[in-house]
Amino acid sequence: MPKNGQQKNTQRHPSDTSRGEFVHDWLQGAIRDGDFQPGSRIREAEVALRLGVSRTPVREAFRRLQADGLLVLTPWRGAQVAELNRSQVVELYAMRRVLEGTAAGLAAEHATPEEIDYLFNLLEKDKSAPDTSDRHAKINRQFHQTLYGAAHNRYLLKALNALTDSLALLKSTTYEVPGRALVARDEHVLIANAIKKRDSAAAEKAARAHIETAERARIELLFGDS
Repeated sequence: MPKNGQQKNTQRHPSDTSRGEFVHDWLQGAIRDGDFQPGSRIREAEVALRLGVSRTPVREAFRRLQADGLLVLTPWRGAQVAELNRSQVVELYAMRRVLEGTAAGLAAEHATPEEIDYLFNLLEKDKSAPDTSDRHAKINRQFHQTLYGAAHNRYLLKALNALTDSLALLKSTTYEVPGRALVARDEHVLIANAIKKRDSAAAEKAARAHIETAERARIELLFGDS
């Protein structure tokens, strides 16, 4: 079950939501939050007991998560959180460059003053945060999620959220690479400044460059080279 042993909020699902949907959303959130690490097993019986449902909706959720690429189902190991190989990581970051570059460009056109202020508040929060990889990574996720929303494009947001699920399959965080926190913060500043100036071309360029350096850090972290 979740690595940190903490009990998540499992308030019963709304009456108009199927049990399968409820279990799917819970498991998806747990994988996204890192409670289930890549390569770890998820036992059907334990999930059913934890959520107070039968095994049928758990199996339904497992199948959906398998179709989404988040789970691998095998006869001998059951459900296991998927792991990405090097070529998959490269493909994932190629999509990140395109989608996040587009999001930054659209945010420069459509972000509200409040959204822009929040981006800069996050930058200040990151500067004063305890110098730990987990803390920087949490603020980084908030920055990117704010950026996605500031694009004000529902279809792009849906694609980016799916991408975020795939990113959860990458062990650890690039902030474990020495010096990455400072580099990423400077890159975020460039993105936020371009958005504030309403310069969509500069915002897209800065976002793409940010994802390129993030990819190099990720490759170094996972595979020992860049």
